[in-house]
Amino acid sequence: MFQDRLQAILLPAVQAAFQANFQKEVDPKAVSFQPTRPEFEGDLTINVFPFLKISGKGPEQTATAIGAYLQEHVEVVDRFNVVKGFLNIAIADSYWLDFLREAAEKDILQFPSNGKQVMVEYASPNTNKPLHLGHMRNIFLGDAVCRILKATGNEVIRAQVINDRGIHICKSMVAWQHYGNGETPASSGLKGDKLVGKYYVEFDKNHKLQIAELVAAGTPGPEAEKKTPLILEAQNMLRQWEANDPEVRALWSTMNGWVYDGFNTTYARMGVGFDSVYHESGTYLLGKQDILDGLAKGVFFKKDDGSVWVDNAPEGLDEKVLLRGDGTSLYITQDIGTAIQRFKEFPGLSQLIYTVGNEQDYHFKVLFIILKKLGYSWADGLHHLSYGMVDLPHGKMKSREGTVVDADDLMAEMVQEARNTGEELSKLDDLSGAEKDELFEQIGMAALKYFLLKVDPKKRMLFDPKASIDLQGHTGPFIQYTHARIRSLLRKADTLFPAVEATVFSEEAPMNTGTTDIYALLPEERNVIKLLHQMPAVLQESAVKLDPAALANQTYELVKAYNGFYQTVPVLKEEDADKRGFRLSLSRAVADVVKKVMDCLGIAVPERM
Repeated sequence: MFQDRLQAILLPAVQAAFQANFQKEVDPKAVSFQPTRPEFEGDLTINVFPFLKISGKGPEQTATAIGAYLQEHVEVVDRFNVVKGFLNIAIADSYWLDFLREAAEKDILQFPSNGKQVMVEYASPNTNKPLHLGHMRNIFLGDAVCRILKATGNEVIRAQVINDRGIHICKSMVAWQHYGNGETPASSGLKGDKLVGKYYVEFDKNHKLQIAELVAAGTPGPEAEKKTPLILEAQNMLRQWEANDPEVRALWSTMNGWVYDGFNTTYARMGVGFDSVYHESGTYLLGKQDILDGLAKGVFFKKDDGSVWVDNAPEGLDEKVLLRGDGTSLYITQDIGTAIQRFKEFPGLSQLIYTVGNEQDYHFKVLFIILKKLGYSWADGLHHLSYGMVDLPHGKMKSREGTVVDADDLMAEMVQEARNTGEELSKLDDLSGAEKDELFEQIGMAALKYFLLKVDPKKRMLFDPKASIDLQGHTGPFIQYTHARIRSLLRKADTLFPAVEATVFSEEAPMNTGTTDIYALLPEERNVIKLLHQMPAVLQESAVKLDPAALANQTYELVKAYNGFYQTVPVLKEEDADKRGFRLSLSRAVADVVKKVMDCLGIAVPERM
């Protein structure tokens, strides 16, 4: 975990302890603080085994000497204990009370600007089909990373590349010409992306029928796949598109327009947007001159057939073709050109993050190596945010066969599931229809987003719609419910004790002294404060590692601990005004932090549920 404010206090003291006890210096990077395991007393634990050569003592002697020094010289250290070579440090209640006072007064998750400009590319859909579940993990991951980076002081540019050209797009166009009968989104009632996707599936269905006919006539299967009238027509249409044929370009523009309208409707419901949009139709010619320039400089080499290659053997990889013998480009070519264009367009850019599935790991390794070989210093700021695929209980998704989990359908299903659950509980009778609609939308989207974000991006995952909506499980709705519970508690407190906010942590309040003589924390209270205390470091860690899962899981741990506190420690029923005020301040701090970190995940938290 990244160093937090408490570790910043303790680390210099640990170094001083080694100097005082053993007259030796210790590398601060070697000192690791870990949360103390639940079965032992303490808040932070230091493993001293790596330092026994420095101390020249046994593990228990070393740990005891360091612990005694910290207890004597560091005000926040209340006591310590040693278990073999592990030093468990208990932090004074005064420290936790001071921290909570700070959390009650200001936003503890407020980071200053660091002056860095970061571009995050995500979504990258094709205009031959609607968005599906696989896109959703990409989009929610990219959006959350953008929000987390922005929250930690970065200037963020949200970018997407729309793959709007190529044989797949032509397949939809050809199928629409043959089987569409002039159908439009307006005439069919279908979203534009769904309408175009319908004809992509239609192409595949009829292409397979034509393959079967050719095979029956004696053409071998692999050859038949390349010779059906439909595939030949699609290939010819692609050539016409590249030659700027006006009729083909007009149809392409019309059908892509339908898709863009559909995408924008889906993005709006997802709560995501983009600052910079690139289209492959405008970038596919980029990179060719950059490759030729590299060839002239000896960075690349040419083979006898005229093709241009790069040799990545020094980096442990193989050779890679960059231009075909006929001079035409490949995907790697345009990616090289697009990266160069972006850093020209945004000269202050310090990092470019590609949110792309892990099946493209090799591609990005090669891309980054090539850009370094071309001499671009900014290539060190390129990063592939690789993520695993999303599996389903019934098998793999296939767009051309129409067996995908459609993003719009899944969002609607999750919202309906939230509605069913909410209406069963019957606690929302005083809400209007519009208010209920908004609430169920928030709950359904939280279930979906949180379930996809709580898993380490690198891991493959199984999506379970039913489990994602559970109000008692490790879910977004559970976190939302805790936030709503706290807000309800605070509203009730404002009614019962209207003056309580004037006394909590005020100049006259006894707890303002921050001493344990006045208020000794209960274990449930301390546990919640400790988790709050860790949140800024976890947010920073999520930003550096580009991992929203760490933040999502820390938020769950926080609300789980708060629920344990709420169920065992009286808040409104507490007769002591200072204790009651303290616990209300703790509750308010939790609600404020939960709201902020859930926003970093792109998830809204309602005021009531």
